[in-house]
Amino acid sequence: MALSDMKCRNARPASKLRKLSDGGGLQLWVQPTGSRLWRLAYRFDGKQKLLALGSYPLISLAEARQARDDAKRLLLAGIDPAQERKSRKVGAAKDTFRSIALEYIDKLKKEGRADATISKVKWLLDFAYPTIGDKCIREIDAATILTALRGVEVRGRYESARRLRSTIGSVFRYAIATARADMDPTSALRDALIRPTVTPRAAITDPKALGALLRAIDTFDGQLVTRAALKLMALLFPRPGELRAAAWEEFDLKKAMWIIPGARTKMRRPHRVPLSRQAVTVLEELREISGAGTLLFPSVRSASRPISDNTLNAALRRMGYSKEEATAHGFRATASTLLNECGKWHPDAIERQLAHIENNDVRRAYARAEHWEERVRMMQWWADYVGKLQNGCADTQIG
Repeated sequence: MALSDMKCRNARPASKLRKLSDGGGLQLWVQPTGSRLWRLAYRFDGKQKLLALGSYPLISLAEARQARDDAKRLLLAGIDPAQERKSRKVGAAKDTFRSIALEYIDKLKKEGRADATISKVKWLLDFAYPTIGDKCIREIDAATILTALRGVEVRGRYESARRLRSTIGSVFRYAIATARADMDPTSALRDALIRPTVTPRAAITDPKALGALLRAIDTFDGQLVTRAALKLMALLFPRPGELRAAAWEEFDLKKAMWIIPGARTKMRRPHRVPLSRQAVTVLEELREISGAGTLLFPSVRSASRPISDNTLNAALRRMGYSKEEATAHGFRATASTLLNECGKWHPDAIERQLAHIENNDVRRAYARAEHWEERVRMMQWWADYVGKLQNGCADTQIG
């Protein structure tokens, strides 16, 4: 006779184990101690077997019947329910957030992401591991992730917390793509974090002030390679990391071209830079200093390593410019602002020279032109213009 919830609740222990049957092999075992346990008796491969389904009332009668029916479906498919449970447990142990995150990092490496990018991802995920690293990824919810993010926020690292949310989301999306997760809980946390106050990198955009900076660079009494690097930052306005690690093999001075390898660009694709006459002159002078080696700007400690991240900014500080006034990266904002203000060049040509990527997917698919010829003219105009500013004889109205 089938069980009812009342029968289950009122089942009293005896001196020996009592087995109350619900049919289909489902039994409620009433232990002498008073505990009530669900068991499923079944046969597989000619052998009598038993599957534990949990305790009553934690597992209700309805839930026990559902578990019985699920096991019956597995048996019809020729699968042992007990073995299937063991396999799921082994899979869950492998599918921890940490293990999947390590797979995701390995994927980024195989895709050729920059070492700096990989290091940043690892650094961010280290904040998450103490809270969610060893949990099965399917069991991690938004509230648990928020606990990990709050641990970063309380240190005042608001931007790091936001980037960590994004990185955790990338791991979850990788898990979804590999059939080990069903959803990305980080999407529910988009507005849960403190928004950091964005402070743009300092940049000089006043023409007269730019002229003064260029004169200060020209008379800089530090390392000659550092002075050359600052001159090229002003003339070519690449990302500082792209310039610092530049190798002589990337330059063709006869064709007046610098090709930055994709492995070193932010967008992971090669970037061509037209060289003005002034830039070629700086490079020819620099070759007399460092041309015997591989790098344009070798470190004073080792010719096989480029100057450090801080070298250019430290030079600006020596010239008397604070971090609120000028930075190496700021040369990009300087050029972007003044080139756009002059009205002589197509905005797409300026963006292409800055190696920016189009945010709109459809537009990006069609806007593949490099605007090379226009960029060649623009870069020569820019070099002539900043040269006039340096000499103090340019009209500050550049339009």
